[in-house]
Amino acid sequence: MDPVAEPADRRVVAIQIGRAPRSDSRVVSVCHLGLPVVVEIPPLLDDGTPFPTRYWLTCPLAVKRVSRVESEGGVKAMDARSVRDPAFGARLQAAHRRYATMRDSEVPASARHRPAGGVAGARKGVKCIHAHYADHRSGNDNPVGEWAAPLVEPLDCEVPCVLESPEGPVANPEWREP
Repeated sequence: MDPVAEPADRRVVAIQIGRAPRSDSRVVSVCHLGLPVVVEIPPLLDDGTPFPTRYWLTCPLAVKRVSRVESEGGVKAMDARSVRDPAFGARLQAAHRRYATMRDSEVPASARHRPAGGVAGARKGVKCIHAHYADHRSGNDNPVGEWAAPLVEPLDCEVPCVLESPEGPVANPEWREP
């Protein structure tokens, strides 16, 4: 895989995340307004740094809502569930293995450094619900992302978070969480 975003997508993602992306990426999920929700990141950033997170959540609404879930104890709750619910725990471990296998298949054999772990670099349990939700939103089987989805969706913005202008994409000052 050689994920490459269109230049406009890269500029949109930069506005959404509040900084320039550290690598080219490929949009894998969009909202009903056609804007990126999740991008796929290569396992080695432009400067060669290993990056364990394959799917990155860019949508400001989704980020805000997942952040609320995390601040209300979502990571701890999902960690506890992965221990007390064997079926859930097995699905989570399978998601970590699948994620690592997919990501690692993209690392060149000549790479001096490699990313490690599964979803968000975790070896087990839950480290970041943002990464689990992004993985789920990208069409993958992820029990934590599946659990979080009804707490985050619908992504029902009435106006786009980013607008096109003659100079290129700009943050929409009218955007608010619905």
